[in-house]
Amino acid sequence: MLVTLPPVYGWGVEGHSIICKIAQSRLSDTAADAVKELLPKWAENDLGSVCSWADQVRFRYQWSPPLHYINTPETCSYLYTRDCKDDDGVTGRCVAGAINNYTSQLLTYNSASNQSQYNLTESLLFLSHFMGDVHQVYVLRNPQSIENFKFHHDKTTLMSIITALACGVCIRQGRQHHRCPLVHKKGSSSPSEERFYDSNLDSMVAAIQQNITSEWADQVKRWESCSLNKTACPDIYASEGIKAACDWAYKGVNQDSVLEDDYFLSRLPIVDWRLAQGGVRLAATLNRIFG
Repeated sequence: MLVTLPPVYGWGVEGHSIICKIAQSRLSDTAADAVKELLPKWAENDLGSVCSWADQVRFRYQWSPPLHYINTPETCSYLYTRDCKDDDGVTGRCVAGAINNYTSQLLTYNSASNQSQYNLTESLLFLSHFMGDVHQVYVLRNPQSIENFKFHHDKTTLMSIITALACGVCIRQGRQHHRCPLVHKKGSSSPSEERFYDSNLDSMVAAIQQNITSEWADQVKRWESCSLNKTACPDIYASEGIKAACDWAYKGVNQDSVLEDDYFLSRLPIVDWRLAQGGVRLAATLNRIFG
């Protein structure tokens, strides 16, 4: 019997943690020192452990929910001036605007007045989370507007849920399971039903990092670069996201579609690719911020 679970959207704790762990491993010494100083002491210098903080404070900071996504039209395109606004039409109130804002705040690090202007610990946590949000495959839609699909898989696994959520899918599952398949062969970005890993985030991070240094190595410089000498380029990341949503997340599915294993397996490499991009770009952005 199928049991309907409450719809959840986004990378989830695990996906955001993966992005931040990848990023922290790629920081320059100067940036690493700044991140260590800004992280709360209880985080024990583990950015990944607090990468979902922005989700946890949605109800305390009631102004923040629109900053997690972008409302785009049904045209598979994104324009900042048209799309980056909240439901009241306030410009800049979207994930791209939030990335720009918190990047600007962090650029005041080491200035004489930064402590009186901003809480830079919160700025770091918001920026790290929103860099993850903008790399989700579906994030260019208000979560309340996402269609409901059924994801039919033989196991309710952590990674299948991450994958489905990253594609903007509402999960409907009947069983809980505690194993997490990272459907990767070592050294390959291709899906495989033959290779599974336990639900260990460090194993997932290591597998994606291996692809960053092998399969995707020729793309990394392009991921890290930012046009016009900008510190962050969220408009580029958002445009990629809406393209991925149209090409992969929603392609071939309709309202109330039942998504079988082929959907899961064919989309998983795209999810891993976006996780890798998010981690590489978060690190590059923090390296530019802190020097």
